[in-house]
Amino acid sequence: MDFIPELTWRGMFHDAMPGTAEHLATNAPITGYIGFDPTAASLHIGNLATIMLLVHLQRAGHRPVALVGGATGMIGDPSGKSAERNLLDETTLRRNQAGIQAQLEKFLDFSEGPTGALVVNNYDWFKDFGFLQFLREVGKHLTVNYMMAKDSVKRRIGGGEDGDSIGISYTEFSYQLLQGYDFVHLNKALGVTLQMGASDQWGNITTGTELIRRIANAEGTEAKAYALTGQLITKADGTKYGKSETGTVWLDPALTTPYQFYQFFLRAEDADAPRLIRVFTLLSQQEIEALEAEHAQNPGLKTLQKALAKDVTIRVHSEAAYEAAVAASEVLFGKGGDLSSLAEATLLDAFAGLPHLRVPRAAAPDLNVAVLLSDATDKQILSSRGEARKLIQSNGLSINGTKLTSPDALVAELPRLHDKYFVVKKGKKDYFLVELV
Repeated sequence: MDFIPELTWRGMFHDAMPGTAEHLATNAPITGYIGFDPTAASLHIGNLATIMLLVHLQRAGHRPVALVGGATGMIGDPSGKSAERNLLDETTLRRNQAGIQAQLEKFLDFSEGPTGALVVNNYDWFKDFGFLQFLREVGKHLTVNYMMAKDSVKRRIGGGEDGDSIGISYTEFSYQLLQGYDFVHLNKALGVTLQMGASDQWGNITTGTELIRRIANAEGTEAKAYALTGQLITKADGTKYGKSETGTVWLDPALTTPYQFYQFFLRAEDADAPRLIRVFTLLSQQEIEALEAEHAQNPGLKTLQKALAKDVTIRVHSEAAYEAAVAASEVLFGKGGDLSSLAEATLLDAFAGLPHLRVPRAAAPDLNVAVLLSDATDKQILSSRGEARKLIQSNGLSINGTKLTSPDALVAELPRLHDKYFVVKKGKKDYFLVELV
């Protein structure tokens, strides 16, 4: 597989330094790296697009290195930020690093050999690097003029639309020098000759290549260093991709459940799906074009979105998690299946982010359906008992998949899921989970 042509076909390639393609073609296997900022305990799907750069690098016969920024994570990257970021303590960073490394191991082959992936932590080489030593050995090689010319810096010191300066601390101003030295260190220690990242990282990445060049010149030697960036993943309307209605879509199932994760990709717009399936899956061009042709015949079947959601959910979570998400989707959206067949964890997973209402178990048996769905649940489902009667008369209410026929039916007579849950469906698409506690 040719690395850059593969990225280009998939819509992932953005830019590269002159000579990068030739370097990749004539020096295989080369070693390339991407840095990941451990500001959270999990990566998200925006990071996943970057991870896929490493995946394709390895598939092309090269060695991927993932750098977890234990040191630079203490500083904060100003790229794309309009304000200073809160700094994390070392304990939090270590915990975040462990979670990120576990996620990376799902995508990259870490076996022994010339193309086996590595994870490194820049805290390991910065922790004993004194401030004065860093200034003497690294800082002297780049001018302030060079560092000020970077877009990430200019946006912060040039002011906003009203002309007022946003400002940047020396801490964040120095970030590009620290990231640049990462490249210097990895170039010398592991023979890394390529740094990659999203397109908004171009300034930081090229600082590294320039620093390698200048330090080598000062030492009277030569060193190869190249830069390549991938496209930022955006929707067809140009807005940032990776957010759901409930926030960031994380790779950690404790932060974004497998059901929510699956549904996020399943709900992709038709205009976005062709690019997303190229970026986030490893399906071949022939396979994707066949799926696109099938999708075009009947877009309502969501052929592209289903293939995308299946592939990514299995690789990020597991096949069992994917199957549970599909089963829950089919039950909840009326495509067959029985709610009672869902495990409690899957049921809760499916309703995460939707209204979860709790009613005291002791009082519930004596209530009728109209009261349960109005007063007993603080009128979050129905505003009144009268509304309950009207909806029941028009077949607009169901509990646990069964249409309600009388507002006077007692809660004690209703079937329960796992002895405590009622899935209430109001109209065609409004769901609520009522739990007896």
